[in-house]
Amino acid sequence: MGKILEARASALEGEAGSWQVFIHDHVLLVVTDEKNNRMRIFTPIMEESELEKKQLRNMLIANFHTALDAKYSIYEGFVISIFTHPLKELTEWQLVDALSQVAKLADNFGTTYSSTDLIFGGKEEEIEQKRLNQSPSKGKRS
Repeated sequence: MGKILEARASALEGEAGSWQVFIHDHVLLVVTDEKNNRMRIFTPIMEESELEKKQLRNMLIANFHTALDAKYSIYEGFVISIFTHPLKELTEWQLVDALSQVAKLADNFGTTYSSTDLIFGGKEEEIEQKRLNQSPSKGKRS
């Protein structure tokens, strides 16, 4: 996993099981738990205290429609973009795709709330009508 991260990142810090990966102007944290066969990739977006009700609603809608494998969540006072997966079953392609989705979901907070260009389970025109907040939040962080 470390070799894959090193090949994809503009910079990499940490050690096996706990890395900080710099990709697409984001610091992504990659944490593995071999004992429990789990891994996580996440990046902070903004402080939870700055989150507006409309943004929270849009995050939840996006977790169904436009956030595919990466999702929005709240962790230790921050809105985050996160990907979780069983560690042993994770393929190289899934890892690379997950890094991209976590970064893109963070980038698209406040606009399309999407982790890829694909929209699951509906026509794009119908989904566009459901998006309530098309402008970035004043509290948006990259």
